[in-house]
Amino acid sequence: MSQSLEDILDLVGNLDDSSGDDSPRERFRRYLKTRVTETGMFRDYIEECLRKKGDQYNRALQDLVNHLGYLMEFEVEFGRYRGVQNEIGFDGHWISRHTDTHLVVEVKTTEVYSIKTSTLLGYINALVSEKKIPSRERALGLYVIGRPDPDIKQLENSIIAEKLSGQLRIISVSSLLSLAELMSDYDVTHQDILSVMQPSRPTVDPVVDLMSKLVAGSTEEKTKPVRVGKEPGEVTAETGYWLTPVRSDEVETAEEGVQKLVVNESVYAFGERTPGRKHLKPGDWICFYASGKGVIAHAKVTSKPEKVPHPSVRNPDLYPWTFRVDGVEYYPENPVVIDVKMRGSLNEFKNRDLTRPWAWFVQGTRRLVEEDFKLLTHQADSIS
Repeated sequence: MSQSLEDILDLVGNLDDSSGDDSPRERFRRYLKTRVTETGMFRDYIEECLRKKGDQYNRALQDLVNHLGYLMEFEVEFGRYRGVQNEIGFDGHWISRHTDTHLVVEVKTTEVYSIKTSTLLGYINALVSEKKIPSRERALGLYVIGRPDPDIKQLENSIIAEKLSGQLRIISVSSLLSLAELMSDYDVTHQDILSVMQPSRPTVDPVVDLMSKLVAGSTEEKTKPVRVGKEPGEVTAETGYWLTPVRSDEVETAEEGVQKLVVNESVYAFGERTPGRKHLKPGDWICFYASGKGVIAHAKVTSKPEKVPHPSVRNPDLYPWTFRVDGVEYYPENPVVIDVKMRGSLNEFKNRDLTRPWAWFVQGTRRLVEEDFKLLTHQADSIS
């Protein structure tokens, strides 16, 4: 993929609900169907939508989410960008190719604005009335959220309070991408996808996170330290360079977590099974990747991880191994985006198809070569 989403949208024109084979929306959808066939390309385009603002990107996000449905073996009926009277206003109607299961999809860029569950339920009822869905028992409403906000859980709270967990589900677009990647590259089937949509809680993300971590653990390259001899009989450790992912959750965003621990406390914490925990050492460098945004900070490691829980670490029983850092550089407003251009410059992606899924690169803590670390941390000069 040599063109950015911005370039493609400039070529197709302003996305709207105009009909006709040569309308901007149909040109864009044909481009996605014929040219954007790998989940790695979808991740690049979706992350670009979430970084930029405006109706053009919100509408592009809606189409990208619907095309993910194709990749996961659903037949997809596209909805309108804007609702009108006498038409059912869903964003997408996904029909399983293997079972008589229907997903009625609503794409929301953010949860900042109030979302009424009655609207999506109304779409489902209307589709049942028009015989497009055989019965309400065969239908599930699915909210796809672009930028979940841990401080705003009104949608999940509404679903629970209204006892609609059997009818409505929520998934972040990042987790939907992860499902598509798991299905593309691993032995995850369409039926598995349908099963994941039916957890005990309305939010699907925790289940997808677990699956992604399992895959990341199975594909993580060995992180043994490199040793080089300086003098006959002398063995010393080279400086290590690391990338570690920081995920937003229902309590705080990734940026808030890095601010609180790395910036304010000069400390960070690993879990028992964090790859590389036993090899991280003073003098190493580590950078912090905020899921879906990019690398937002880096620092120098000044102590080995020790099993001494820190009071500022949430869930210290899960992340008891703490280490100190200094020389922190924090740039959340100017993150290093791991887009196709950046991946093309990284040693880790040499001889790889850049359109293939690439979330494996940021799903677990991993060792980097120095050159890649510099590229990912805004550093033009050598690290001393």
